[in-house]
Amino acid sequence: MSSQSKRREMDVMKLMMNDYVVETINDILNEFIVGFHGPKESLYEGGLWKIRVELPDAYPYKSPSIRFVNKILHPNVDETSGSVCLDVINQSWSPMFDLLNIFEVFLPQLLLYPNPSHPLNRDAASLMMKDRKQYDQKVKEFCELYAKKEDIMKPTAGEETDGDEDVTDEETCSSDDEIDGRADP
Repeated sequence: MSSQSKRREMDVMKLMMNDYVVETINDILNEFIVGFHGPKESLYEGGLWKIRVELPDAYPYKSPSIRFVNKILHPNVDETSGSVCLDVINQSWSPMFDLLNIFEVFLPQLLLYPNPSHPLNRDAASLMMKDRKQYDQKVKEFCELYAKKEDIMKPTAGEETDGDEDVTDEETCSSDDEIDGRADP
């Protein structure tokens, strides 16, 4: 078994040992779905999302592809594909990071500190900048409609399992989408 295969197995095991629900696709560890809870004290608290993870053959030296399967309203998540615009995954990935970093640090930071200046979802970004109160209400509505706990591991309408996505995360977002722990003004 190659060191990359061992690393892949170890990272998936870490997720499961930290109480993440992991469901493989086609019984391989290259593609799987992870149940992800919205961060506490955020608009997404109480929501539960399916996150599709695709590990390239060169993982951990090449970053995984991450996308939301069920709908989420967020400026940095593409509304149709669920692709995530996150600098640390798309441009700054390092083999020092693992899948647990994605689910315990990177995705929670993305949800806590959206960056409407470089959106994948222009409608969400525009609403967030023009009417924050209405944006907050709409996020909560999306959580109620699309991120209910009882629906998390059921197949979602339109859910792809063949991975034929034409646009990569790197092609759709700019390189200065850093999450530095501060909310955008």
